[in-house]
Amino acid sequence: MSEKKIIAICQSGGVFQTEKDGSMTYSGGEAYAVDLDTETKVIDFKQDLAETFGYNVDNMLIKYFLPGNKKTLITISKDKDLKRMINFFSNADQVDVFVMPLDGGTAAPNVSNTPASRSSRTTVSEAVVLVSSPVGTSQTDNDPETNETNPLDIVIQNEAAPVSFAYGSNWENEKQHNKAAIQWENTITGVEQRFSSFAEFREALHKFSIAHGFRYKYKKSDSHRVSVKCKAEGCPWRIYVSRLPTTHLIRIKKMNPEHTCNGVAAKAGYRATKGWVGNIIKEKLKATPNYKPKDIVADIKREYGVQLNYSQAWRAKGIAKEQLQGSYKEAYSQLPFFCQKITETNPGSLATFDTKEDSSFHRFFVSFHASISGFQHGCRPLIFLDDIPLDAKYQGTLLIATAADGDDGVFPLAFAVVDDETDDDNWFWFLSKLKSAAPISQPITLVANFTKGLKDSIANVFGGECFHAYCLRYIAEKLNDDLKGRFSHEARRLMVQDLYAAAYAPKLEGFEQYTQDIKAISPEAYDWVVNSEPQHWANVFFDGTRYNHMTSNFGQLFYDWVSDAVELPITHMIDVLRGKLMELIYTRRVDSNRWTTTLTPSMEEKLKAEASKAQSFQVFPSQNNIFEVHGDSVEMVDISQWDCSCKGWQLTGLPCCHAIAVFEGIGRNVYDYCSRYFMAESYRKTYAESIFPIPDVEGPLDGEDISVIVTPPPAKRAPGKPGRRAKLKQAGSLELIRRQMQCSKCRGLGHNKKTCKEGVETHDASSNPEVLNQEGVETHEASSTPEVLPIQMDEDTHR
Repeated sequence: MSEKKIIAICQSGGVFQTEKDGSMTYSGGEAYAVDLDTETKVIDFKQDLAETFGYNVDNMLIKYFLPGNKKTLITISKDKDLKRMINFFSNADQVDVFVMPLDGGTAAPNVSNTPASRSSRTTVSEAVVLVSSPVGTSQTDNDPETNETNPLDIVIQNEAAPVSFAYGSNWENEKQHNKAAIQWENTITGVEQRFSSFAEFREALHKFSIAHGFRYKYKKSDSHRVSVKCKAEGCPWRIYVSRLPTTHLIRIKKMNPEHTCNGVAAKAGYRATKGWVGNIIKEKLKATPNYKPKDIVADIKREYGVQLNYSQAWRAKGIAKEQLQGSYKEAYSQLPFFCQKITETNPGSLATFDTKEDSSFHRFFVSFHASISGFQHGCRPLIFLDDIPLDAKYQGTLLIATAADGDDGVFPLAFAVVDDETDDDNWFWFLSKLKSAAPISQPITLVANFTKGLKDSIANVFGGECFHAYCLRYIAEKLNDDLKGRFSHEARRLMVQDLYAAAYAPKLEGFEQYTQDIKAISPEAYDWVVNSEPQHWANVFFDGTRYNHMTSNFGQLFYDWVSDAVELPITHMIDVLRGKLMELIYTRRVDSNRWTTTLTPSMEEKLKAEASKAQSFQVFPSQNNIFEVHGDSVEMVDISQWDCSCKGWQLTGLPCCHAIAVFEGIGRNVYDYCSRYFMAESYRKTYAESIFPIPDVEGPLDGEDISVIVTPPPAKRAPGKPGRRAKLKQAGSLELIRRQMQCSKCRGLGHNKKTCKEGVETHDASSNPEVLNQEGVETHEASSTPEVLPIQMDEDTHR
């Protein structure tokens, strides 16, 4: 069930008259029909009216009468006022709204001395057509008109002959550069021309005025007739249309095609509405999704001779996107049927959603059967959890669970769209659905952030069945954030680099060496590291198996998918991700069927690299399956336990160079000692199942019961250009270390000598030993542009 809508008949330019009983009536002026519901924001309403009546948004008053009370005007100034008005008139089809300037504002002049009547403003029956039409009457050229008492001049034209016009030389020069002059100069041909509706006539008139470079205004506009004149004072151009009796057709009954004004093109922007521009650009937007507002402005000016500002182009792009992709509101209402279609077309999938008490959207989860089967039959018991902020109309967050296939490629397992509230509860719900969708019979490692809500959710859902590996990227970001303002960029870079080295270190000696390097820079930073639960992020202490994958944002591929679909309505975004996953599974299945190797290609390369190192090693048997290997170091290999003292075999799942030296010495097949997850056959099982297309979802079939209503979440993005929310995370990347300002006077960080508060001109460098006495720390005067130094680590690239 959709929101209750009413039609606001917005009037401006008239005058209030007080009757004997104290009630007021409104006479004259222009009218404009606007569709309102409880989701409408006052700023959007005002912007629409400002463009229509020529007001400044900040110098505008909006008023209305209470039902049954024509003596008191109520002012609308905030969203609550607008919702209250809609509630007052919830049982009515329309409400009269009066728009006027504040004191000192630019007022629209009175347009009529006659009392308001059915023919002096847009009626309800006509307004319904306007709301659904591509071009509304008000935004065509409905600027305030002057008093007009002259009769309509009539010139009869033959129906088949196009109308000819006389214009000044300036317009003729401009015309040759305007695409509109060529396309639309004959959209109005003359008397007896017919249209299917008043909306079609208004759209034709709108294009005609742009093509011929003049502005117009409505003298009358109701459900039976429309009369229009040129806006230029004294210009005789007129047109009168009315319904053809006993039909729904509209025809031009009278018309004077002569212009003496040379066009009124100075304010061409008033002729462009967001709906009209949206219709113009939607085909190009379809072909070029990243069509920028500044390019829209340039193209409309060049091709149609209409000057837009940036905000008009931005709103027009939003209209075009909704026309192409569907309404954001409608997408939420389609969720129940969308979930049903997913499970019908992809049996074995889990697709579900939750709503709040007020029926607003809360969260949505999906895991396709092909993903569930592929994870259970071919992937390592290793899942990466991450979240991506969505910059769509209603924002929200995308929670994702991905796995790693046998070729170390990203394998999307499940994802969810959740609102921005109750974050801890959302993670618990997501993990519960994930466990239900893809149960496994062995301990699993989850690589994720270490926020309290997520830590508790993992423990509560999986308990002792899993190992929580902290994402090293988040650990490094936290350390860097805590050190900002106290250490130079170089000192922080070195400490973060040592943190990564300590995490990857396979042996305790290596971990201790790198943490001591941190301690040499700052004992306080060392304490931070040893107290950050290294048993969850350091290889030497971690009890689970993470196959040397240290970060949760595994695989750039899925993040690229999301960036392409992040602003789409929810069902379209989900279906785009489904389509990408469907294509990925098919492509990798076809490719893997051509492989002739035992392992997947990337694992074969890694095994060959280890084998090349083993050529010069010496192997000495000890007892049974234990061997001593001499190379750059002396290591002990136990082939029965798949163990080497270098820890490389255990950490990666592939035999290390020392183990390979043993196998070559005793004649064993090295492939017998590789993890089964790296076999080409396991990879083919991962991609054995298919994801199937989902037909378009429009809503319930006729007679089908609507048992669940889903409305958009209350958190709606503010109007205008969207904010720069958090950028999508880059796989394997670290927080960039930015060079901080360092004062050349006191050697302190975060300021320069001009803003330094030290009273002495020189300052002993030893007063800040942690910052200044470390190797590699620069003592320079900071510039206003920070230098960005990325941290480079030897982590495998995840494809």
